[in-house]
Amino acid sequence: MSIYREWPRRSVLGLALALAPMMRPARAEDRIMVFAAASLTDSLQAVADAYRAEKGEAVALSFAASNTLARQIAEGAEADIFLSADERWMDFLARQGRIDPAARKDLLGNRLVLIGGPDSASITIAPGFPLAAALGDGRLAMADPDAVPAGIYGKAALVSLGVWQTLSGKIAAAENVRAALQFVSRGEAPYGIVYRTDAKADPGVRIVATFPESSHPAIVYPVALTKRAGPGAKDFLRFLTGPQASAIFRKAGFTVPD
Repeated sequence: MSIYREWPRRSVLGLALALAPMMRPARAEDRIMVFAAASLTDSLQAVADAYRAEKGEAVALSFAASNTLARQIAEGAEADIFLSADERWMDFLARQGRIDPAARKDLLGNRLVLIGGPDSASITIAPGFPLAAALGDGRLAMADPDAVPAGIYGKAALVSLGVWQTLSGKIAAAENVRAALQFVSRGEAPYGIVYRTDAKADPGVRIVATFPESSHPAIVYPVALTKRAGPGAKDFLRFLTGPQASAIFRKAGFTVPD
């Protein structure tokens, strides 16, 4: 009886050990994980799909505000590539020793726009323009102007144009630029400040006006490998800077440096 009971236990154990290599879950370091600014949601997904079609390898994407992602990486999040919507959060990670400085480059550019609902009135952007009056009792949707790149650019433009003081009490601050876009798209705010690419991605809004480039710092999207990046991440970074990815980004409304 004891032999009968022992045999199945040992057989199951042996089978489990034999199958262990095949059943082992993929290690985190075997996966390409990209942390990217929320404004890249649609275009970067399209790039990742093109990469998978060509290389047969999936890329995991995590989208949020650049400041949120940068802090997560600084705290040890397992990202292989960081694609920020501004240079300050890439600089933050560089100071933390979290990125490979030799693999850092400026990947994209963008424009800042004022959006409204489909029937919103047109507004001409100029020094002292009456945006506060146009809002009425409503609020201006924008990403958090104290931390999120789109909000920081937006505040800089409004300060430069001399209207921030009249608007600072009317801001509907969002956690990222896509959340600000949704405020306007859902009719919760009459106007908002987002990137041109965000406005193009949502048929529920229209571009009312484009901010002069001279009114705010240049909008630059730097990309870099993190210190933990493996060979697969390096290959995807090369794809990001190649002609197929550049065509996808341009179609979405980004500018691509020559």
